Order: sequence, then structure tokens, then C-alpha cells
Amino acid sequence: MPTPAHITRLEGRTLIKLSGADRVRFLQGLVTADIAALHPGQATWAACLTPQGRWQADFFVISDPDDTCLLLDCATAQAEALCTLLLRFRLRSDVQMEPTALPVYAAWGNPPDAALLENAISVADPRLPAAGWRLIDPPTTIEQTATQLDYDLHRLALGLPDGVQDCEQGRTLAAEANMDLLGGIAWQKGCYMGQEVTARMHYRTLLKRRLVPIASTAPLPAPGTPLMHNELEVGTLRSSRDHIGLALLKVDAVDKPLSCLGHNVVARPPAWLLPALSTPADPSATTPDKP
Repeated sequence: MPTPAHITRLEGRTLIKLSGADRVRFLQGLVTADIAALHPGQATWAACLTPQGRWQADFFVISDPDDTCLLLDCATAQAEALCTLLLRFRLRSDVQMEPTALPVYAAWGNPPDAALLENAISVADPRLPAAGWRLIDPPTTIEQTATQLDYDLHRLALGLPDGVQDCEQGRTLAAEANMDLLGGIAWQKGCYMGQEVTARMHYRTLLKRRLVPIASTAPLPAPGTPLMHNELEVGTLRSSRDHIGLALLKVDAVDKPLSCLGHNVVARPPAWLLPALSTPADPSATTPDKP
């Protein structure tokens, strides 16, 4: 018998329905991803940024294959604020937003049963093939073969950020959360809020920190705990489970001995992240940190 897929409900997620004739144009001018390129049944990962290019919220945008609407799969903790933020820019656009009660599941590992995929709004996680699938409103008979802890460990091992846990509102740059490497930023689309700063950081290679997976010899402490190298702070812990987590770490400290509250910590960047952690060949391409 084949091993079943790992499936669990994500309790901390909410689906917002965005409808109206102007829904694509409206969202296209506000978020980092290319909404106009979405076909029915596809998903993309996107963020709302401040004018200074700092993270405000991130979410998956799914083009509903059965309805003329977009579904925003976002953190429940941010759902109300996200609606308020986006609707500030509605003006005379023909768009409507409303939270739904549709459940969100994650599946990874082996592909879910074909019948399950056909009876749910199912999309591949757009960040990495290994991330799996998002299942929206599957049959109530769906069997959960994993837990939220299992999903968190899966996410952290892949180095996938969870916005509300891993980003600081108004402070974290989109590229620091690796959105530039995981398909969350469209470089060829038109302008959006924060686009100028985001593009400048990308093309001038100015980025000094990124979210990097780490492993510790002891269970990791609370988010915000400093990571040290030779008594110098080189990063801060973000979300974690047991002995693995994500840290916002200085790029030049990834290959150095690290510690967290006296316990040894090792950075474990996945293959997709390694090129972005390499030292640029031309030192003149970088700009030193401002005091």
C-alpha cells in the first residue's frame, strides 16, 4: 500500500473572498506578486508592503476555478486588518471583500488521493514543489494524517516563513523573508506599494540579513532571542519548534559558529537559499550598513 499524504487542517488560516469586475486590477497595483498572470486553479504568494518596502501582511492568492473571484488565504490574526488595509484603496473600483468560513488544509509528501483533489479547491503551494498543496474546503470526511506540529516542522525544515511569526510589521523587508527567492515578488510587473525600495535592494545587492533555517542542541527559546557569534549579536530567532527554527541572520554569519542562550546553533540553509548567501564577486556592488 502506498504511504498516504500528510494532511492537516491549518487552524490559524482564514479565506477572504475578493470579487467584483475590478478585482484583478485592484490587487495587482497593491501587492508584490503578478495577479494578472494567474489562471483559474492557480495560486501565488504575495505581500502588502509599506511605501518603504517593509512587510505588512502576506498571503496566498488563489484564482477560484469555479467562481469569478480570488481567494486570499491569510493568517486569521491578520484577516480583519488585511481587509481594512486593502479597502482603503478601493475608491471607485468594483471590488467586494468578505471573510468566509472555508477551512484550509495543507498536504505534503506523497500526492493526496485524486478524488480528494477533485472535490476541493486544490492548488500547489507556489513557493517550493516540496512544500506540497493547499486544499480549500475539502469534503468533511477528509482524514487528517498529520498534526499542526508536523506541518510546522515540515515548513521550518524547508525554510518557509510564516509571516505573522517570522516577520515584523513595518520592519521586515520582503527579501529578508526570502520572498524574492520563493516566487513572492514579480520583477516584471508594474508598480505596487514599496516596489521602488524592493527593486533597489534586489538589483544593487544591498541585503544584509535573511531568514535562515537553524538547528540547536537544545529546544529553542522564544522569538526575539539573540543569536550570537563570539559575543556579538548576529541575528534573532523567529518561529521554532523543538530543535529547529528560523532566524533572521546576518548573511556573513551563516557559516560561523553560533549560539543561542549558551547552546550551540548551526545554520542549515537549503539548496534554494545558498546562492543568495554567497559573497558577491564584486565588493563594489555592495553598500555598507548605515550607522
